[in-house]
Amino acid sequence: SLKDCYLHLTSSLQLSNNTYRARPRFYNMMRFIPPQRGFNYMSNERLVAAANQFKRLLLDNKLLVVAVVCTTVYLGILDKVLESEAMKLDEAAYWLIVENLRQPWLTPIMESFSNLATPVTIVVLWVLVTAFAPGRKAGLCTGINLILALALNQVMKAIVQRPRPEGFRLAEASGFSFPSGHSMIAMAFFGLLVWFVWRYEKDRVRRTLIIVALCVIIAMIGISRIYLGVHFASDVLGGFCLSLVWLVFFTILYLTQQKKCDIIIKLSHESESQENKGQRKL
Repeated sequence: SLKDCYLHLTSSLQLSNNTYRARPRFYNMMRFIPPQRGFNYMSNERLVAAANQFKRLLLDNKLLVVAVVCTTVYLGILDKVLESEAMKLDEAAYWLIVENLRQPWLTPIMESFSNLATPVTIVVLWVLVTAFAPGRKAGLCTGINLILALALNQVMKAIVQRPRPEGFRLAEASGFSFPSGHSMIAMAFFGLLVWFVWRYEKDRVRRTLIIVALCVIIAMIGISRIYLGVHFASDVLGGFCLSLVWLVFFTILYLTQQKKCDIIIKLSHESESQENKGQRKL
């Protein structure tokens, strides 16, 4: 009947009102929060905070990031070299540098860049660094770095035993090909100078000019080895990557040792000052 329908409808409305009133206070508050301040907004804030934290972590560990990237690239090249696979990198470098870039006037320039990483030239440059670089440790660190980088290069060449490219050489070279010794020595020597200049040179313009010049020298030494036909491009890139990994760990050891020396010097100065104060009191 109509009376029964009316009673059923009013009871259902009253039940729904009671149910709404019984809902948690949090639900009622969320109904009046603007859409941009809900859960999506909070998740976006967390994503931005996580991205900023990750960026800060990368910036604080730049050297380790460089080491990880270079290690990955080097292992990828090494895997293909050990399997004797033809690499597109070598083919592209041969087509670009050997077939299209070689010119009679350019060959002496490339030979000059290549000679910058010969033992005689490196020894002369090391003597100049030892004589004129500020501080006593520059020459010692550079010498130790060169010796250990050269030893690492010889060990890797003996393990891999990759033959040098044949048929298009413009210079004589002996020994195995991978990784390039000139590339490793150039990166180890001039790369360490780049690190010293970047860390200790205060004049921004002078620092930038010196770093750019040293980076150009490193790159041109590697390109010259491909141009002269004594190395594949993968040899040069592998040598750069391996030497950069070595440089990262060498500089970390250098900084650790320097901090220890600074602490020892500071403690010795404090002990001397305390002794002087004691003598004055007496």
